[in-house]
Amino acid sequence: MTSVQYVQNLHIHEFLVRLKPMKRVNFNAVLPVTVIREGDAFVAYTPVLDLSTVGETLESAKKNFHDAAQVFFEETYAMGTLNETLLEMGWRKDEQEWTPPAIISHESQSFQVPLHE
Repeated sequence: MTSVQYVQNLHIHEFLVRLKPMKRVNFNAVLPVTVIREGDAFVAYTPVLDLSTVGETLESAKKNFHDAAQVFFEETYAMGTLNETLLEMGWRKDEQEWTPPAIISHESQSFQVPLHE
């Protein structure tokens, strides 16, 4: 089965994270997202969060990814582990802004592996 693969930058804007009732803060990030087709499904994945989702269409996979990323940021913030989690994943924090690790290369590679029965 052949997969069609391409990369798309998905902009994750203004996650509303609860600090206290009625008070919110915005977390902005731009995440590199790869969407591949697996059979009839589309899988959206970002290595900078090690997060993936699936959808029946390209648009539903992208929407599901956006929703899952939002839940990721909201929940890790609510648990008090957002900073630690992002640092462990290679993110950098400059002042108040977080920067994900840079994708250096995204390519297809051919392999020939002898398999013995």
